[in-house]
Amino acid sequence: MVHRLTWFEPQRGDRQLREFFITALMDVGASLILQDKDGRYVCITSLPARWRLEPGAVPSDETIFGPEIGERLAEMKAMLKKSGDKAEIEVESTDDTFFEFRCRLVEMNDGDLHMITVVIDRTEDRRRERLLRALLREVSHRSKNLLAIIQSIASQTARHAGTLDMFLGKFRGRLHALSQSQDLITDSSWRGAYFRDLLKQQVDRYVQENADLVKVSGDNVLLTPNASLHIGLALHELVVNAVSHGDFLQRRMPIDVSCQKFETPTGPMVKITWVEPYGSPGIEEGKAGRFGSTVLERVVPASVNGEARHLLQDGEVRYELSFPLEIFD
Repeated sequence: MVHRLTWFEPQRGDRQLREFFITALMDVGASLILQDKDGRYVCITSLPARWRLEPGAVPSDETIFGPEIGERLAEMKAMLKKSGDKAEIEVESTDDTFFEFRCRLVEMNDGDLHMITVVIDRTEDRRRERLLRALLREVSHRSKNLLAIIQSIASQTARHAGTLDMFLGKFRGRLHALSQSQDLITDSSWRGAYFRDLLKQQVDRYVQENADLVKVSGDNVLLTPNASLHIGLALHELVVNAVSHGDFLQRRMPIDVSCQKFETPTGPMVKITWVEPYGSPGIEEGKAGRFGSTVLERVVPASVNGEARHLLQDGEVRYELSFPLEIFD
């Protein structure tokens, strides 16, 4: 038998068909209510446990769903006049659950109008929608922060670049460092990045064949997304400066990098220390050209609410950055 794109074998009987539909409705989290033209209940299937019909009570919208929902359903159903008319409402409960009521007037084979109401649990859908909206807001917020950082990098790079080629070279390197740090943040579901991963990115890019000359010690601190971006940028500057102006590769003198977490009366702090040896004649002159790095001395410390010291003395370049550590929940 075929009826409105539904096919079944009549010889199998109605019992098997009823079991099939009831089981299917339960699996999809939907309930079905059928009422005659006078509003009397004919059938109810797989009603959610939150709603029940008390023993001896005559089923109605009010006795099942309560006076508030019952009144809303009555107002909606009163607007339906002819076969094919339909309407829907959403009901939000105090326990953060959502249900959708879809009502439709249909004409049965005997010519009588009946009201079909489908009740669908939309709680998980709504929770996913809220989560998606929250994620989109977070992405928008972080994108604006990232654009602000890029604008700052471009401005500072242009200010200290003598030529266009010099600007492009430095800007591209800093932008790539930023994108690498962003990859780590994204991989961690926006929690941030670990200090050693940030350092390894820069070492692998610029001194991969001599990675053993960069020694790291101390705590592998998980940094917030904002701190990760700026610490990654600082490490990029330090590695590039060491390769471009230093002589640690020629002398095979290792660079010592440490990250220490310590407690203070105002909360946990992090201190990052970079100690780079040098010794070639005239190295002071080469170092002086990048000694006043705005990125290392101003941009990064200000962005993490910290303080920095950048010194060239006693045969070594020393960079120290201290800042408060934000604790993750």
